[in-house]
Amino acid sequence: MSRIGRMPIPVPSGVQVQIEGHRVRVRGPRGELMREIHPAMNLELHDGQILVTRPSDSNQHRALHGLTRALVANMVNGVTNGFSKTIEITGVGYRATKQGEKLVFQLGYSHPVELVPPTGIQIGNIETFTPTQANEWLSTRFAVTGIDKELVGEVAAKIRKLRAVEPYKGKGIRYQGEVVRRKAGKAAGKGKTAK
Repeated sequence: MSRIGRMPIPVPSGVQVQIEGHRVRVRGPRGELMREIHPAMNLELHDGQILVTRPSDSNQHRALHGLTRALVANMVNGVTNGFSKTIEITGVGYRATKQGEKLVFQLGYSHPVELVPPTGIQIGNIETFTPTQANEWLSTRFAVTGIDKELVGEVAAKIRKLRAVEPYKGKGIRYQGEVVRRKAGKAAGKGKTAK
């Protein structure tokens, strides 16, 4: 049996779960989420816990077992605590500002890039950090938050894709804590003789 799939999902107090056929609706202090699950998977609510069961040990059912359990657990966690991804923008002249609900990025292009977050996604306060060492860039940091883990990750990935980090100077947009492999620049005139 799937080690992840067989673990029960605890339902915290203040969270309501409705299972209607293959549709799961979870309502909590932060909002409400609804999802259709695969018809082969069965969900049961017992003693404040959600149990996911599968009909057979076929490869497809085993794969769906763990996936279904993870998706439902993320729904419960989302309406209880929410999800967040922190974005860092690094580089001279690279910055982001909020204009109402809209985000406006200056990323070294000839024009500003605008992004309107979808419903259910909030953008945290945009903070600017001065470098602590001489070889660091000025950086801007903000959080993408919401109750739907999938949507938070999708919006954060779209923002990161606007200007991916380049490997020579490390300028661009990255997730907080993301490690970018750096490349050595071309050695200027090393071993060459003037003619």
